[in-house]
Amino acid sequence: MTYRIAVVGGDGIGPEVTSVALDVVRAAGVDIDTRDFDLGGARYLRDGEILSDATLDELRGFDAILLGAVGTPEVPPGVIERGLLLKMRFELDLYVNQRPFVTTSGDGGGHDFVVIRENTEGPYVGEGGALRRGTPYEVATQGSVNTRMGVERCIRYAFELAQTRERTHLTLVHKTNVLTFAGDLWQRTFDEVAAEFPHVDTAYNHVDAACIYFVQDPQRYDVIVTDNLFGDILTDLGGAVSGGIGLASSANLNPARTGPSMFEPVHGSAPDIVGTGTANPTAAILSAALMLDFLGESAAGDRIRAACADPVTGSTTHVGDTIAARVAG
Repeated sequence: MTYRIAVVGGDGIGPEVTSVALDVVRAAGVDIDTRDFDLGGARYLRDGEILSDATLDELRGFDAILLGAVGTPEVPPGVIERGLLLKMRFELDLYVNQRPFVTTSGDGGGHDFVVIRENTEGPYVGEGGALRRGTPYEVATQGSVNTRMGVERCIRYAFELAQTRERTHLTLVHKTNVLTFAGDLWQRTFDEVAAEFPHVDTAYNHVDAACIYFVQDPQRYDVIVTDNLFGDILTDLGGAVSGGIGLASSANLNPARTGPSMFEPVHGSAPDIVGTGTANPTAAILSAALMLDFLGESAAGDRIRAACADPVTGSTTHVGDTIAARVAG
């Protein structure tokens, strides 16, 4: 089977690492037909376009989207993030953000956990505004939107994932003692869905406690489910305690499969090292492995993850060539 992959290399090191990731996918024996889309900060600076509705409709026709990185220092914060990344998440209904964190050590230690982040609600919907901007009396509000539908489908996905894993454990992370409206909705929904999964053990952590546990005792976690903002922060911390952000992969999923899901490393565009050949492509390669899992090619995804387990150092192309050779056998 041939899979149609939309490739958004984007800005900075994005095109470099996505190119390497696609080479590894091909080395795994998966037949892909790719098409490049010129989107990101450079495109915006050139002609003012971020993501047109026509381009979005084109993206809907692909099996998956592989994204490198977007953003340049010349573009004000929020322009590309909201106009491209969040627009794709909202319009393609990519309501689950899934990020795995795995480390191993010679003494049998290490950790293996997954964060499931609700990806289309919370503070990121853009509810709010500013009054008397630029004056001493300025007021800024930023609302957090949480719907029963959005919360439940994310929590249900997390339970379904947890029951497939060896430890069958799921932790809800929120701030129910202060965010008593949104937190109550998350906790009640979590408890109600838990009744349908009697073989999954559950726990709850406040998000501030979870930050401590991520650093001091990450082995306690198996699957975590949390809201959009908390998940954004926790997953960057997860990357920091799991070998660095250069290894952090992610999947933006539409589990209902009403459109393509999007897969991306989370290291950013790193404009300071563009063209130096020093960008680590491992996160992009691991994101491509997540893409293969979702496309039903989990055996190939497993081979890619196994090939990445022993770290490779060197140039971008050297790392990619080494991992591709391991995958090809």
